[in-house]
Amino acid sequence: MKKALLSLAILATALSAMTQNIASRLDTLMEAYVKAAGFGGAVLVATKEGVVFEKGYGYRNKVTKAVVDTNTLFQIGSITKQFTSAIVLQLLEENKLSMQDFLSKYIPGYPEGNRITIEQLLTHTAGVYNYTNDAAFVEHGSALPIGRDSMIARFEFKPLDFNPGEKYSYSNSGYFLLGYIIEKITGQTYFQVVRQRIFKPLHMDHSGFDFADLNGPDKAMGYVSSEGTVPAAIVDSSVSFSAGAIYTTVGDLYKWDRALLAGSIISPASQQRAYTPHLARYGYGWVIGLVDGKKVVQHGGGILGFVSNILRIPEDGICIVMLSNEQNYQYLPKMTMDAYGILSGKDIKPPTTKVAVILDTALLKEYVGEYQISSTFSITISLQDGHLYGQASSQGKNELFAEKKDLFFLKVVDADIEFVRGTEGKIEKMILHQNGQNVTARRL
Repeated sequence: MKKALLSLAILATALSAMTQNIASRLDTLMEAYVKAAGFGGAVLVATKEGVVFEKGYGYRNKVTKAVVDTNTLFQIGSITKQFTSAIVLQLLEENKLSMQDFLSKYIPGYPEGNRITIEQLLTHTAGVYNYTNDAAFVEHGSALPIGRDSMIARFEFKPLDFNPGEKYSYSNSGYFLLGYIIEKITGQTYFQVVRQRIFKPLHMDHSGFDFADLNGPDKAMGYVSSEGTVPAAIVDSSVSFSAGAIYTTVGDLYKWDRALLAGSIISPASQQRAYTPHLARYGYGWVIGLVDGKKVVQHGGGILGFVSNILRIPEDGICIVMLSNEQNYQYLPKMTMDAYGILSGKDIKPPTTKVAVILDTALLKEYVGEYQISSTFSITISLQDGHLYGQASSQGKNELFAEKKDLFFLKVVDADIEFVRGTEGKIEKMILHQNGQNVTARRL
């Protein structure tokens, strides 16, 4: 008996040492991203045994210098969709709807509603126009409250992008409609339903929806970039609604993950449906993939001022959550996979810090212009107050930092831009180096 107890003690000590080593390596990795790419946010990493790492980095308020910690509240944008899909699956389990129900059953008179099914809304295959494609509305109108019917009117009369079921196209409008259907079936608001069915049973006490009116020291201010100190506008919860309104903490998302593992919110059979890939590997509120031969379910989120990412490997009980209060921070997917690499014992090299040099303004002017990648996609280089900026079609403007003459890097994403000169010394094209690819753009 004493030998058995001794063996258990030795095993516990070994596991503790292993966990501490993983935590140390994860912290080193995150600190490297802070230094090299300006990461600010909160991170949680868990295995089957529980949380092995949880920490905050940077500032939740850049003016007051209040730091991010594990209690900091972030908007999570489209990660909200997996909560919406879970409610739909609960209603399916209760025989209150069918995946093949047509939209017209719940919203009579909706254009083409007799061709669009609930499952197509869940899998982004309904062809419904995505209301966030309206950049002017997102920038100037999304911070204002709006009624359900008025919001639906913004997209219901837009032509379908394709015949329902034929293609995939990400649509926040589709998930907005799912929230509306949930309200029709339950007789409660979407927010009440999620609180009653998910937040309260799981004691997700730090989660909610109305971020604009939220007060308290844990609320993070959202920013457009790591250099900026002016908070981004907050999208009103009536606009983001069931497609992206939730705010939460890394700890509450861990409770969500454990409930899914335990099958306490939706049954294993329902989860199997949710994790079954349709077009573009999208399930019901989850993107489905494989890592090391194991099924991975994940989703990212982006909303004014915030980005987020959650990755789960149910077979191993692995959950990785990363939340940032910098809208244009695009490293989270890579950071997530690097964190997984550490968990799986791989040799992960942390990012290196690139040092920006100052180039003469006359030289910077030589790079200004439009560079065409395709007939519908180009990158515009502009100069403002001595700083060079790049702006891709339908995207935000990001500063370029000079590593040396004709070679620049971005801080919001792991990418380099190389300018190529012709025989006469003038800039003729640029090459975008990103994600292992080299994309050439011709100067117009």
